Amino acid sequence: MPRALVILVGIAAAVVVLFGVREVASIAGPVVLALVLVIAVSPIRGWLDAKSAPTWLQVAVPFLLVVLVLLGMVGILTISATQLVSLLPTYTDQFDQLLADSERWAAAHGISNDVLNKGLQAFDPGRVLGLAQSLLGSLIGILSALFLIVVLLLAMSLDAPRTSRILTAGEGSRPQLVTALAVFAHKTRRYLIVSTVFGLINAILDMVALSLLDVPLPLLWGVLALIANYIPNIGFVIGLLPPAMLALLDGGVRTMLLVIAAYIVINVVTQSFILPKFLGDAVGLSTTMTFISLIVWTFVLGPLGAILAIPLSLLTRAVLIDSDPSAKWVQALVSGRLPGGG
Repeated sequence: MPRALVILVGIAAAVVVLFGVREVASIAGPVVLALVLVIAVSPIRGWLDAKSAPTWLQVAVPFLLVVLVLLGMVGILTISATQLVSLLPTYTDQFDQLLADSERWAAAHGISNDVLNKGLQAFDPGRVLGLAQSLLGSLIGILSALFLIVVLLLAMSLDAPRTSRILTAGEGSRPQLVTALAVFAHKTRRYLIVSTVFGLINAILDMVALSLLDVPLPLLWGVLALIANYIPNIGFVIGLLPPAMLALLDGGVRTMLLVIAAYIVINVVTQSFILPKFLGDAVGLSTTMTFISLIVWTFVLGPLGAILAIPLSLLTRAVLIDSDPSAKWVQALVSGRLPGGG
């Protein structure tokens, strides 16, 4: 077949699949999340297996660990978001004062008040309150999906020992696919572990900085920084904007600038200098492919797709590229590295 036709058919098939997954995102998202979480805790099961622990213990310990972490994060976010909703209306006077100061500054620099009002319209306290209420509604949605995630986790945890043996038995007939899936699991696990460790370090440092600057709800912003750490490229901005805006309303421009400076210093030190030394080439995706992954999976699965963009792209690469011996040049294109390592 002509190569152009093959490419067009492949693109058409990809579009159909992506839009199909988008239609069932409420199911596909929890399924992928459960799979990634099971992969993340699989070393615990392997360690228990090496210690000759009974099968029920190999299933129960990783499962309960994941469930407790999920429940803890959802609980913290729900309580903090509720506090945020009740806190925002108290900043109406500060917001009005900020508008008045901005108008005086604009007048002193020859900027029309109409232009300024249009620019600041998006920061109306009512809209900010509506955004916080929307966030709380999303958290309630997560709570409703939590039952499905827990059921999927339990099912996958029960099947994990058997699935491992099936994959091992398939090495003779499908060695490339089995190897690609093993590499996917290894890279995903390494990415999650390293990102979680550095995300916790970032979150703790951010919470300390926010507490020293007396910014309200530091625990909420710390958890947000941890979650945003899994979002490639733009996660830092997502984690920074809400506490910076609250710092502006609570302590003024000086406090906001201090929050921004603290976040930048913490992020540059951990993400730019330290993290690459530990993560290395574990992801195997070029910068461009990482950004495209973020856009595509956010479009398909929503906010959960942004968090799972890297694992989803690694799974896609394993199934479609790494399992095909003739796709070496595609591997190099996706990873941004020549086959020889250049």
